[in-house]
Amino acid sequence: MDEEEKKSMVESKEWYLASYAPEGVPTSEHLKLRTLHLSLALHSIPHAHLAIQSLFLSVDPYLRSCFTSTLDGLCLPQYQLNQVITAFGIGRVKGSKDNKYEEGDIVVIAYCPVAEYFVIPSCEVISKVDSESGISLPEYLSSLGVPGFAAWVGIEVVGEAKAGSNVFISAACGAVGMLAGQLAKLKGCRVIGSTGSDEKVRVIKEEFGYDEGFNYNKEADFDAALSKYFPDGIDVYLDNVGGKMLEAVLNHVNKHARIPLCGMISQYNKVWREREGARNLLNMIGKEVRMEGYMVLTHFNRFGDFAREMEGYIKEGKVKSKHQINIGIETFLDALSSLFSSSNIGKVVLQLHP
Repeated sequence: MDEEEKKSMVESKEWYLASYAPEGVPTSEHLKLRTLHLSLALHSIPHAHLAIQSLFLSVDPYLRSCFTSTLDGLCLPQYQLNQVITAFGIGRVKGSKDNKYEEGDIVVIAYCPVAEYFVIPSCEVISKVDSESGISLPEYLSSLGVPGFAAWVGIEVVGEAKAGSNVFISAACGAVGMLAGQLAKLKGCRVIGSTGSDEKVRVIKEEFGYDEGFNYNKEADFDAALSKYFPDGIDVYLDNVGGKMLEAVLNHVNKHARIPLCGMISQYNKVWREREGARNLLNMIGKEVRMEGYMVLTHFNRFGDFAREMEGYIKEGKVKSKHQINIGIETFLDALSSLFSSSNIGKVVLQLHP
């Protein structure tokens, strides 16, 4: 190895799947960190590939469903043992064999290895970040990323929220909930959210514009809580938690209510036989309720519409985000675990390089 080659070598840490986790929160027994050496020299990059330095990675609950070895629930492809974990991310081009990109470009990647450096086909880049936009990089992982798109699809496409609709959003202070509430308010809806602490109730009301909110940990009876906050019933329920809250909602839906199923975080760490089911699905027939699960990839043909609309809201100050930024690749497992502890406010992001 010559001197130039030595200079182009970098040490890169990456997270990989060591063993499957069919239930419970994944631990260091399931996900492990390893170190490898990678050449960023131009001659070592294949044609139509890019060498990337990771800047920010999105840490999302759906990742949990990829470590079980079973296709159920979200039915996402499972990682193979020893395979590097991937996430929605932002990186800096360190070397390019594609004339559409040059060194220093900041790019958004849908399936970014959870690694400090990596080489990928250039076709996996979703977009190039406009350095003049004035939008912070973490926003491309929250309001302009998967959570923002999930919120937009839930409220705009599946939920069909309209002015005057009574909208209920669970996990309202999470990555999707904080944005869904603001989008519903921009449509002229009355919006109420449930969260896991009094502080989060304050945040959704004072910072995200919710009309009202409640701490579900203080409510012994979800039915009674929903009767109090929705005396005129629920028109749209964006479900992020499933379980007992979904069952309670079905007792308060209006005629032709819509229930977009975005996620069920209360059920992700359980095998299907232990998950909580709704006993009152019969209510959906008489009220002619439409309950629909959705995956953002199915709606990816609308991503351009979403991005233009959301970018406008951000620049006009109509949509705000909060980020919990974890520093260093070593913190990935803790960041992932934190999603299931109800300890976060807003979007959980991993920062690998400044």
